[in-house]
Amino acid sequence: MAKPKAELPSAEAIRALMDGESRLAIRVTPGARVEALEVVDGSLLAKVRARPEDGKANAAVQELLARALGVAATRVKMLRGATSREKLFRIRD
Repeated sequence: MAKPKAELPSAEAIRALMDGESRLAIRVTPGARVEALEVVDGSLLAKVRARPEDGKANAAVQELLARALGVAATRVKMLRGATSREKLFRIRD
């Protein structure tokens, strides 16, 4: 069975949450049933299927965020939070 497409907000909605240095704070839920990005109360929540083992969940969040913004995954860099649910990414255009 094919996995369903991830639910993604618009790129404009995500970019509106970035600070002046193109940084974006995200709260991550690994091991979710569906992959999704949600804007809730002015913050971004990411749900990924991958488990938090060997950086798999971090890579899944990076890919999901890149897909939502329409940029290459190499343009999305994690600055902080490799072992935390609270992560900080920088997006280079």
